[in-house]
Amino acid sequence: MKIYITQTIPSIAEEMLVKAGYEVDVNRENKILSQEELLTALSKKPYDAVLPLLTNQINASVFDAVPTAKIFANYAVGYNNIDVAEATKRGITITNTPGALTDSVAEHTVGLILSLSLRIVESDSYLCAGKYKGWEPLGFLGIDLKGKTVGVLGAGRIGYRVAEILKKGFGMNVVYYDVKKNDPFEKELGATFCDTPEGVLKIADVVTVHVPLLDSTKHLINAQRLTMMKPSAYLINTSRGPVVDEAALVTALQNHIIAGAGLDVFENEPQLAPGLAQLSNVVITPHIASATKVARDEMAVLAAQNIIDFFGGKVPANKVS
Repeated sequence: MKIYITQTIPSIAEEMLVKAGYEVDVNRENKILSQEELLTALSKKPYDAVLPLLTNQINASVFDAVPTAKIFANYAVGYNNIDVAEATKRGITITNTPGALTDSVAEHTVGLILSLSLRIVESDSYLCAGKYKGWEPLGFLGIDLKGKTVGVLGAGRIGYRVAEILKKGFGMNVVYYDVKKNDPFEKELGATFCDTPEGVLKIADVVTVHVPLLDSTKHLINAQRLTMMKPSAYLINTSRGPVVDEAALVTALQNHIIAGAGLDVFENEPQLAPGLAQLSNVVITPHIASATKVARDEMAVLAAQNIIDFFGGKVPANKVS
């Protein structure tokens, strides 16, 4: 079996595949392949499997370039980069890596919340610029999280873990929205279910987004919904960039419609919406919420195991389609 990995990932994936007896080729350049480069690379050999990253667009042209590939094992939880319907039509298996990054993304989310509520990044820049002249009683006043309300949009693994940390660790109240009720949210965290996103936005002091990118969730947070949030509220997004209308968010932040935002993902990565980087009430990180060694290694193991199981005649544990 011939396997192609579209970019360097933790070596454990390659080691597992080689140990299983497969021939493995890896794009070892530290860059994302353009679509043309990806098609060229995949057409060089009759690959049986491809291990792509979220940054690779896997569509009909890719399937045409490597018609021998029967499984695409995505190195990500989300799979909005893959045309799953087209894959299904062609009998191609798609897998992902759920669960591996739950804790890392949840902890990063909480880190963004703390950075905003305590104005950590803002005050760090102030001090490093030589502006700090001594202790100021009214300098960089933040907010306490205890007793405040966190609103969770998307009650999956990550959303639950974020809510759990903030409820049990910081004494926050929890409200949430999803397409259906989540019993653990209510029974274990005492959370209140809202049957619309608007219900969460109007109540929450912190809104954190944890939904997959679907047609129904693109621009879930738009200009109109931003005006429903409290002027003192923070918006956090560690899910997918296009879930938030980034241009509308910049306008809302510039006009203090909301107090601030913490973003790890962006609508048109790696570009940022004009004006976003210049705002002092924003904390932005370069899509690193899952960037812990444990999480990235586990993702590599899951992706490789999905391929091994597939060719071993088993249904991969993380089969999407």
